[in-house]
Amino acid sequence: MTLTDVVTERIIRRLLKSQDYRIEIITLINAEFLQYSLDFFRRVVEAKLRNKTVTSDWYKTEFLNPNLPSDELIINAGLNKKTISNMYNSARREVVLEATSVHYDQLYEAINNLIEQGNDIDITLTLKLHGVSVDLNINESLIIINTLAVKRAELRGGAWSTAGKQVEKALMLVLCKIYRVPQNNYGLTTLTEAHREVDFYLVNNNNKRFLCEIKLMGKGNPEGADTTIARDSHIFVADKLSDLNKQQLSQKGVNWVELRSPNGFAKFQDILQALNVPYTVFTGDLDNRLDEIFSEIF
Repeated sequence: MTLTDVVTERIIRRLLKSQDYRIEIITLINAEFLQYSLDFFRRVVEAKLRNKTVTSDWYKTEFLNPNLPSDELIINAGLNKKTISNMYNSARREVVLEATSVHYDQLYEAINNLIEQGNDIDITLTLKLHGVSVDLNINESLIIINTLAVKRAELRGGAWSTAGKQVEKALMLVLCKIYRVPQNNYGLTTLTEAHREVDFYLVNNNNKRFLCEIKLMGKGNPEGADTTIARDSHIFVADKLSDLNKQQLSQKGVNWVELRSPNGFAKFQDILQALNVPYTVFTGDLDNRLDEIFSEIF
């Protein structure tokens, strides 16, 4: 799942205006999921029509076809790749074929047992394509619902992970450009003496390098700040920080920026000044400056 430049820009704008950025990712997840659901329903109708005379499990015949790509098989079976890797210590093709078949058979059996025990709820899912409709019984409907639930979870995890990878470094680049830090005084990636990769770094007038960590975390996720303290980074930029996080970072001599606080991004200027990194004081309208920056980097 790839965050578009437009969504990345929207997230950064919201962060720099001390607004919550999560609505942008949720909107993206919703759009991706709804589109997937429509495409999946279309495939279900087509598969059901092709298998009108099939008395066995048509879903397994069509959606667990061993010729399908591994990622598709995993979702159709109601699994995810990480689960398979943890269970089998591998996600090789042959492992995926075995795991998806076994898991789907167990799921199918569990649904049948549930229905045989008796239930006062019946489900009939009717799908129509080009004027032709098919009905799915309760067994089939629950399998379809389970598949969509798994796909939603996969999209959600992918979106938040992608946000971290694509937005965080871009955010630091935008901050540097707001204060017109010369290109020779910052970099997107570097390795520490322990050969650990860091997100971003600044270089001051004495050619001293300052390592930066960026985490789009909330107050309920202190692990990011704990990691920064353990790694001896010099600068930490976050969406939210708890009072304890701030206290710990300050005690360790780590300069921090909490973007959610009012005009929070402006503290970056204080850090540049304190570390003797060349910059230009920002004046003017933030939106206009961001328009200039985004037209340059995107």
